[in-house]
Amino acid sequence: MRPGHEFEAQTYRLTRADLLAYAAASGDPNPIHQDEDIARSVGLPGVIAHGMLTLGLAGRAVATWTDDAEVVELGCKFTHPVVVPADTGVDVVVAGTVKSVTDDLVMIALEVTCGGEKVLTMPRATVRRVTTSG
Repeated sequence: MRPGHEFEAQTYRLTRADLLAYAAASGDPNPIHQDEDIARSVGLPGVIAHGMLTLGLAGRAVATWTDDAEVVELGCKFTHPVVVPADTGVDVVVAGTVKSVTDDLVMIALEVTCGGEKVLTMPRATVRRVTTSG
């Protein structure tokens, strides 16, 4: 991996069933992730995905691109909700570009979008490259 290398974008379909499964696994049963009326009552455009689920998809893309290299940092700012329609679900697209390579660390700038709109600000990952001897 060299600076400027662009990874193939990864697309992940999120459905309401995914939100229910994530809520159970994470212990976050907030109804804005499950109930349309409650989500709208607090000013949201509809049921939204958990922010950490969206970031988790970015981590999944990084693992795919780097053959499960050790992720030493994964972060972002949550800036735009991912609305998940009940009938169709929604696609989240993760793209990445190598920003720098130093010693055994690779820094990757990410772009996470839904419907063409960025849903995370400053998403990034740092992975430790696997080195082989011999």
